[in-house]
Amino acid sequence: MNETMNMTARSRTILAGLLGTCAWLGTAAPAQEPVSSPAGARDQRHSGAALVRPSGTAAVASKILLAETTPGNPAAGGVSVSGGEVAAAKPPVSPPDLAPPAVGTKVLLVTGLDYPGHPWQQTAPALKKLLEEDPRLKVRIVEDPNVLASPQLTDWDVVILHFMDWEQPGPGPEARENLKRFVAGGKGLMLTHFACGAWDGNEWPEFRRLAGRVWDPKLPAHDPLGKFRVEIADPEHPITKGMAPFDTIDELYTCLAGDAPIQVLAKATSKVDHKDYPMAFVLDYGKGRVFHTVLGHDVQAYTNSPGVGALMRRACAWTAGIKPAR
Repeated sequence: MNETMNMTARSRTILAGLLGTCAWLGTAAPAQEPVSSPAGARDQRHSGAALVRPSGTAAVASKILLAETTPGNPAAGGVSVSGGEVAAAKPPVSPPDLAPPAVGTKVLLVTGLDYPGHPWQQTAPALKKLLEEDPRLKVRIVEDPNVLASPQLTDWDVVILHFMDWEQPGPGPEARENLKRFVAGGKGLMLTHFACGAWDGNEWPEFRRLAGRVWDPKLPAHDPLGKFRVEIADPEHPITKGMAPFDTIDELYTCLAGDAPIQVLAKATSKVDHKDYPMAFVLDYGKGRVFHTVLGHDVQAYTNSPGVGALMRRACAWTAGIKPAR
């Protein structure tokens, strides 16, 4: 009884503090406040409406929730404040079971977070469908980049990074070291489109070596979304051998930086500065194989040209250590 009364008093104290904040906001805060990007240049370098968050008395007071917990509840005594809300702390979520399929080449497609202009909820299934046109490739989509910390990661043959740490940190030290060991130990890694910024801002310095090239916000981001030709730069590599140049509708990335040794397989010429830029390349990392492509802005980018699908399937097979299908 006393414990319940103490928690109620604590909740009321938090509520009183929030109401005081509301009074201050009503006189000192503007009606709307733009949300700045951590990298400073993100919103500026991608099209789309500016992100805005409401502020002021109404924005806070209208959302105040008084959470009271009871003795014996796992969340008892834990009260969180977020976005003007007071709510009972939630119990931790159990990590997903990453058991791979029983047969085939096991491919884990990791997504769940990206720049708002990149519809990962649509592109991840589109990529899975393209890859599984090679019946040897068995793809599972996981919508939480933090699964990279799972000890079950080693049960897979290939990991595909299909995310970018938009306005929040990328997966932490345990996930980073686990992924590093996974690839260095002889497994395969693929990166698509804005995965070049999966750990941006030099958050994980080794990512520059693992990915070969990474997003540099100081460079021009990309040509305007449109049609361009992808040329085969290395016609003898197992991934691109026998492939013809192809046209695609996508973003031609011009924003990659890094000095790790890479082998460029495909390139395209910018219509803005008329320079050639890598569209796909490979590198070795320890005993593992890495394939990195900046193609894949949206579903159209994956499906508008048979050449894109062929490149993705062949690359996935190669990183897994099996012969790319023709």
